[in-house]
Amino acid sequence: MTTPMTEQQIKENLVGKHFLTLADFSEAELMYLVHLALKLKDEQKSGKPHRLLEGKTLAMIFEKSSTRTRVSFESGMYQLGGHALFLSKDELQMGRGETISDTAQVLSRYVDGMMIRTFGHEIVEELAANSTVPVINGLTDDYHPCQVLADLVTIYEKKGTFEGLKLAYIGDGNNMAHSLLIGCATMGIDCFVAAPNGYEVKQEILTIAESKAKETGAVIKQTNDPIEAAENSDVIYTDVWTSMGFEEESEARLQAFSEFQVNKNLVEHAKDDYLFFHCLPAHRGEEVTGDIIDGPHSVVFDEAENRLHAQKAILASIINK
Repeated sequence: MTTPMTEQQIKENLVGKHFLTLADFSEAELMYLVHLALKLKDEQKSGKPHRLLEGKTLAMIFEKSSTRTRVSFESGMYQLGGHALFLSKDELQMGRGETISDTAQVLSRYVDGMMIRTFGHEIVEELAANSTVPVINGLTDDYHPCQVLADLVTIYEKKGTFEGLKLAYIGDGNNMAHSLLIGCATMGIDCFVAAPNGYEVKQEILTIAESKAKETGAVIKQTNDPIEAAENSDVIYTDVWTSMGFEEESEARLQAFSEFQVNKNLVEHAKDDYLFFHCLPAHRGEEVTGDIIDGPHSVVFDEAENRLHAQKAILASIINK
């Protein structure tokens, strides 16, 4: 039997580590980040300085538009005493053909960490492979680990535990579904993903989640039945039906997902004290009705706020002091 790591060992293991996908982290490491996020949140709310990254700089590379990712990382670095540089694709030589490898090696000489929000996950992997400073995945087509760490922080904050919980994700088998499956499996949360036929999660990511679930006892299931997923769930989660880069499929998706709306009829199958999650931005009247996202069970703005605190926990842990 493996001896559990001490908190000090976890802290040491995280320094310099890339944050590309939750699959790279153990249950103990993610739990440490959840607790640290809530500690930093409490300190920020009480006005206690926590300038853990004084003099450090984060390069933020954006190839996709953003509200929450940009503002939360920029504010987070400021609150930690550091500085964030916003770098759009039009402002970098990457936009004019400079290789990802060269970009990584140059920026590594200037900054203490990098965050990138981009398309193919292989771009993040190549950036990390050629960087001497930690790289954070701010979103790719396959993964959204920062969002799901914030979701885990929010679940723990509201429920006080991960044990015995069930999360139902209703909608597109996209990057959110992928990261939720892995995050829930790692923390022992049952996770059911309900997506229309042809829009399921990737098999290789389902396999990763199932492997993690064997260690924690979580139940992982993909289904085409939203009611089966929602049944007796503690958390109902959804996302837009048409993610960035798939706009040309919008009409086809509206038709395919018509039975996957989170509405009053669907949430009746959840527990009475269920929580509603959405990573935002939301399209009221499509993936969720206004009475649900704006109703008493919704925690979407607490969830959005926790992006700030979860990402501060990542930054404070992986950037070398």
